Amino acid sequence: MSYMDLSKVSTQELVEELRKREAVEVVQVLPYQEYRILVGDRETRDSGPALLLRVWD
Repeated sequence: MSYMDLSKVSTQELVEELRKREAVEVVQVLPYQEYRILVGDRETRDSGPALLLRVWD
């Protein structure tokens, strides 16, 4: 399998491609909507707009 250099690909293009994949869950956080991510004892709190991608592939 050959690999291509993705360093020149924009973040927007990468996200758009990942959104199409089966092993990706997309959560859209609306402007000013608060969200919290808790993993073990590490917590992240912020507000949108944001696009959260859960990738399990």
